[in-house]
Amino acid sequence: MQALSVIITTYNESTNIREAMASVQWADEIIVVDSYSTDGTPDVAEKLGAKVYERSYSGPADQKNWAIPKARNEWVLLLDADERLTDKLTEEIKSLLSGPEIDQDCYWIPRQNYFLGKRVRYSGWQGDTVIRLIRRDACRYDEKQVHEEIETKGLRVGKLKHKLLHYTFKDSGQYLDKIRRYGEWSALDHFEKTPRVTYYHLFIKPLYRFFKHFVIQRGFLDGRVGFIVSTIMAWGVFLRYLRIIELRKRDQPEDDVMG
Repeated sequence: MQALSVIITTYNESTNIREAMASVQWADEIIVVDSYSTDGTPDVAEKLGAKVYERSYSGPADQKNWAIPKARNEWVLLLDADERLTDKLTEEIKSLLSGPEIDQDCYWIPRQNYFLGKRVRYSGWQGDTVIRLIRRDACRYDEKQVHEEIETKGLRVGKLKHKLLHYTFKDSGQYLDKIRRYGEWSALDHFEKTPRVTYYHLFIKPLYRFFKHFVIQRGFLDGRVGFIVSTIMAWGVFLRYLRIIELRKRDQPEDDVMG
């Protein structure tokens, strides 16, 4: 079987890192890149056998792109601390690495999401797939601040069958805090293409985001959790444009910021 390196980026993930690492303990190398956690995450990871690097965080893509060349093996699995490999996914990856020469550069992996301890089947989270198994020297992330993705142009891309488990948040407070941070990062991604923030951006777009997740993508079938997910997603859109207003205030009079 070809050797596998696993990369996990962390910040204050001491409650998650044990289970994440346990699900990939069979890998030949586990690398943890930590953004100066204050809860002992690096110590926990090191005791569990990971090679730990500490590095200031400037964005998810930058952090992962820095980490990928550190892997000593050709094949790399990128994992978040709140994700777990199932036994079936583990066996599928092992089978792939044990087979004949691999003719792909990276693989999509379907993801099964949980929120507040409940599986989310709709709400826009259905059909969630992520590229996580990559050939080290072929793949890098784009430079988006939010929802970074592997640049696939010119790459041979395959798809695995079995799902990666994603335990997003144990309470809505964690989710709100992440959405607030995502709102700030998303503002950087949308800053150049939003020269003026209007009431359309502040009200219509958040309302549509709620309608999209709760109605079009059938979040109502997820019950209370679907309503919470849809509401917080809408809130994230509002925060994005509010942050753009704040960024533009530094350079423009207030009357010019909103149209």
